Amino acid sequence: MTKPIDDKDSKNPNQKKPIELSSNTMMILNNAVIIVVLIISMVIMYILLDNSFEKKLKKFFPDQEQEELSEEDEVKQEGILLDLGEFILNLVDSNQRRYLKVSVAIELSKTEEETALLDQPAKAQGHGAAPVDNNALIIAEMERYKPAIRDAVISILSNKTSDELSTPTGKEIAKEEILETINGIFDGQREVLRVSFGQFIIQ
Repeated sequence: MTKPIDDKDSKNPNQKKPIELSSNTMMILNNAVIIVVLIISMVIMYILLDNSFEKKLKKFFPDQEQEELSEEDEVKQEGILLDLGEFILNLVDSNQRRYLKVSVAIELSKTEEETALLDQPAKAQGHGAAPVDNNALIIAEMERYKPAIRDAVISILSNKTSDELSTPTGKEIAKEEILETINGIFDGQREVLRVSFGQFIIQ
């Protein structure tokens, strides 16, 4: 008598059974995927933040190649030094009489014409005459501004107290006020690059 054929037996005996994973294996795989995703996210964040940080640093610390000027550029950046001489001024101290003895010099920007003139060699005016100093010509031209500039310096410094001018901060404030006032005198024709105090005595 033949054995009845079972449906299960009729199926392909080579068919693979589906793999069943235990709960522990599934948890390990999930954790591994999460760790990989976290690592990739951290790498991407690091690259983005690093680029952003470099950009911010460049704003405060430009490349030395950009910051360093050639010798020719440095010469063009130098201004014209105008010595205003010595000042002896009464200060506005209320408790006692104090005075200031100071020498002041200012450095002024050059116009394009002056820069071109200074680049040219000094020319002799006639046969046997000494060459003309172009820089001296420019300084002589600016001498006409000296009275107005000296008056501005006197007005600013004589309205200070000895306490105000005794500190480095007070001196810098006075220099800034002098710079702004003199710039007003030139009315945009040239710019004061810096104000320098030489001898500075308060008594």
